[in-house]
Amino acid sequence: MKTEKQPFQYGKLIPVMLCFFAMGFVDLVGIASNYVKRDLALTDAQANIFPSLVFFWFLIFSVPTGMLMNHIGRKRTVVLSLVVTAVSLLLPVFGDGYGLMLCSFSLLGIGNALMQTSLNPLLSNIISGDRLASSLTFGQFVKAIASFLAPYIAMWGATQAIPTFGLGWRVLFPIYMVVAVIAVLWLSSTPIEEEKPDKASSFADCLRLLGQPFILLCFIGIVCHVGIDVGTNTTAPKLLMERVGLTLEEAGFATSLYFIFRTAGCLLGTFILQHLSARRFLGISVACMLVAMVGLLASDAHYIIYVCIALIGFGNSNVFPIIFAQALTAVPNKKNEVSGLMIMGLFGGTVFPLLMGVASDAIGQSGAVAVMTVGVLYLIVYTLKLRKA
Repeated sequence: MKTEKQPFQYGKLIPVMLCFFAMGFVDLVGIASNYVKRDLALTDAQANIFPSLVFFWFLIFSVPTGMLMNHIGRKRTVVLSLVVTAVSLLLPVFGDGYGLMLCSFSLLGIGNALMQTSLNPLLSNIISGDRLASSLTFGQFVKAIASFLAPYIAMWGATQAIPTFGLGWRVLFPIYMVVAVIAVLWLSSTPIEEEKPDKASSFADCLRLLGQPFILLCFIGIVCHVGIDVGTNTTAPKLLMERVGLTLEEAGFATSLYFIFRTAGCLLGTFILQHLSARRFLGISVACMLVAMVGLLASDAHYIIYVCIALIGFGNSNVFPIIFAQALTAVPNKKNEVSGLMIMGLFGGTVFPLLMGVASDAIGQSGAVAVMTVGVLYLIVYTLKLRKA
């Protein structure tokens, strides 16, 4: 019976992996916010509201999404997230006014919060056992492809290298919207059996866990990790524009470079962690980021900046799964609550860009790098505490 069922289950994997691709659409906010800043002549503080707004919704929707899954199921929750994402990608077709883009990025954040919370558990209904971890890793790889392509599609649109129908760089949005619509239709028509839902966690259940010192350390670690991730995504092109004099189209490669090395780091991490302890590998990863931050603060050289961006991508690639796993292990009887709390930590993508925008308006992009450096220093403290744990 099992041997007949397995190939059928793998057939269901394709639409789910397409959903992982759609999950990567959220990372377009980095390059898109730079184009909106240029088009509307915004300050860094004003432009950085866009990525902040995207990740704000993780604070609000992570735990309620768990409750929603218990009522309508995981697949329907993922479909709902894709519909919200498609609507968010439709809005920029009508213009790039400040209010319209704020609304678009808000919906993009809400859709991604729903998707991040529900898609990984949905995958466990198709793949189980020792194949689940590798399937999740492959899902992150597929997600990273969308992140990697976004700056290039925007650049091709801005330079008229592809037909844009008058949209310019905003052609990125309808292209990704079509993919989201296909994912909605494909996943909706794919039958996936789900087990009976667990009891939903509440905000109170999650917040109570912050009273445990190690869980609080992990939560702040996730906040810093996501802040560095979103901060680099947003700031990398600005560094090259400010220090080297590149155009936005030329500097957009820095965002893709970050995602290339983040993806490579994720894949390499699956092999390295088989031979090296999570604590030691985390220490190496954080050390890479610290070296990169020092380099960005000390040097204006073109290639040094590229090397530092690559180091941040590699160093930050495995921070989330290591901290997440440590948190789950610390409280094994409260995995649902810990999981919801760690996803709420993605709120760091709101806090860091706001602080970085204020700092860069005051003293240039070195101010933004200094804010990210504070996050790296916290991760060093976390690593040292982890070794004592």
